[in-house]
Amino acid sequence: MSSAPPSRTPSRANGRARRIALFGGSFDPIHVGHLAVARAAQRRFHLDQVHFIPSGRPPHKHRHQLAPFPHRFAMVALACAEHPHFVPSLAEAGPDWGGGQVFYSIDTVRHYRHVFHHHGDRLYFILGADSFLEIPTWREYEALLNSCDFIVASRPGFRSEALRLVIPPELLGRTPPTDSHEVALRRTSVHLLDTVSSDVSATEVRRRLHRRQSVRGLVPARVEEYIEKQALYR
Repeated sequence: MSSAPPSRTPSRANGRARRIALFGGSFDPIHVGHLAVARAAQRRFHLDQVHFIPSGRPPHKHRHQLAPFPHRFAMVALACAEHPHFVPSLAEAGPDWGGGQVFYSIDTVRHYRHVFHHHGDRLYFILGADSFLEIPTWREYEALLNSCDFIVASRPGFRSEALRLVIPPELLGRTPPTDSHEVALRRTSVHLLDTVSSDVSATEVRRRLHRRQSVRGLVPARVEEYIEKQALYR
């Protein structure tokens, strides 16, 4: 794991426990859909911070060549600048800060567990519904499910029963939750966030940029300006 600490670590005024969400992804580029999910999660779960973690070299194979890590991190930092609860993270930058190292989610969560280790501190992991359905393919996924709560941003028509199908039965809680948007595990919970609907995708943003089409409204204005100045995705 990178030894770089997350920036802007919230203070523990009056000893209050902190609620921290980890939002990882390639962010190639970050777009308004990502921000909408983070804002909805922050409001619903009263999060102190949402840490946006650009991936270094993703362990799962990608079809396209990622933009260099420094550019992706810069765009994340620009997108977070106007949101007091959003933090750009270098947790997966690697020892050379170049993002060339493979990081697994379980290692990133353990890193944050070490940083936010006081009694009552609570970690959440934000991801999309399709990604959660693939979690059995992730490294040490059972340990990951036991390490933090999950906030799953759903698509229209998605139901929490689908989440339960990919969770090993032995990890499930003994008492069914009263909230239909929650799957209770023995140590943690998986929450379905169905208040966000966005058709924006990084693939579509890259496609439009490659065709020299406008991406106004699809990415934050500062990110759009950065992409233009750096001539990315051409």
